Amino acid sequence: MKSRESELMFLYLIIDTIILSLSIEIAHLLYPLDLLQDVHAFRLNFFHANLAWFITYFVLAKKNLYLREGYFNRAKRVTSRVFIFVLVALILAYFMMPRTTYSRIFLFIYATVFYIGELIFYYCLYSYMQLKRKKGIHVNKLLILGANDTGKALRQLVNSNPMLGYKFVGFVTEKGVEHPDSLGEVTDLEWIIDKHNIEMVFVTLALYNDTIYCKEFLRLCSRKGVRLRFVPENQHWYKNKLSMESIGRLVLINPQEIPLDQAQSQFFKRLFDIVFSALVIVLLMSWLVPLVALINLFSSKGPVFFVQQRTGINNRVFKCLKFRSMQVNAESDEKQASEGDARITRFGQFLRKTNIDELPQFFNVFIGNMSVVGPRPHMLAHTLKYTELIEHYLVRHYVKPGITGWAQVNGYRGETNEHWKMEKRVECDMEYLENWSFLWDMEIITQTIFAKKAYMNAV
Repeated sequence: MKSRESELMFLYLIIDTIILSLSIEIAHLLYPLDLLQDVHAFRLNFFHANLAWFITYFVLAKKNLYLREGYFNRAKRVTSRVFIFVLVALILAYFMMPRTTYSRIFLFIYATVFYIGELIFYYCLYSYMQLKRKKGIHVNKLLILGANDTGKALRQLVNSNPMLGYKFVGFVTEKGVEHPDSLGEVTDLEWIIDKHNIEMVFVTLALYNDTIYCKEFLRLCSRKGVRLRFVPENQHWYKNKLSMESIGRLVLINPQEIPLDQAQSQFFKRLFDIVFSALVIVLLMSWLVPLVALINLFSSKGPVFFVQQRTGINNRVFKCLKFRSMQVNAESDEKQASEGDARITRFGQFLRKTNIDELPQFFNVFIGNMSVVGPRPHMLAHTLKYTELIEHYLVRHYVKPGITGWAQVNGYRGETNEHWKMEKRVECDMEYLENWSFLWDMEIITQTIFAKKAYMNAV
């Protein structure tokens, strides 16, 4: 069963392992026994500690998660985990560690440092995430349809766990049902989504079993580019179903499931993005930016970079970078470049023909606004226009936009001066979302670089 917490468990495991490793290094400085000066002995102790922690972590499983309000609950969980860790480490040492390479004093020193480090780190993290959620930074605005027991339980889980990345906005209730946090009734759903910029909808109402309502919710959310989850009332019946997600004890149904909803897929795609973009920035952009800046300085007036607001993941606006290829003009955010466009400079023509103007977007990839491969980000004016003209246009924003994509290697790039061109783009983007794989990303990158018809978007 897939779970939103599986992402958190993986993240917590990485964080805890780093803290443990640092604690062992600190303990080594505080208690430099002769046996620990030996490299082999130190490595054996290091391996023993990490093995004990992995065993502890997976034995406790969901006890590693924090599903209640307040930091005290987190501190209590950390205390019990470290205590169990010490017991596991002692048992493992009895069976696997030679007496000449093992010290209980050393274990208790690094366990104490580890415990203090855990308490401090998670206090800072919890406080930071609470602050981010209050300010609405990098959180998904959440709407719950149904102020019933299931809806209230979901709200409690979300409010208690800022690491889940949700900010509860309010309830939507059935006709005649009153609640102090209700934003309106089910018939007002579209208006509520628009007014409050909702990014995630959970349906806990019993009426989700109604096929008509179910299809209507899905149709509306897909048109608005909003993620949707159904939360069944009969939780026990769904517990062993394979296509479920979960938050805490609540099972969820994802009717919009795509491959990149899975935590491991997101992790490997993001890891590749960081490594690939870092290499491009260090090996290429480090000397290309000064060179382009120098040529631009003598060829036309204006900044080196063209910065434009575009629509990204979850319909969030971000600043997309390009090398400036036009004269500074007032129409850049409304009018696409076209063949023979008088606004394009002579040097800009070269930048656009070779797609060098797109390379600064690797900075966007590195900081997390974009991915190397994904649907191309469009101008805000285009997003507003085509949302009304193309059904499910906003679904393409369920993933990060890319420097190149499946639509681009299939030739759907450049000016969209005819409606069918944008339709084809969206069709390719939908195919990419529904069938994503890491190998497919590699194929798209290869085609972008080497195939005759492959090129990056020049919008």
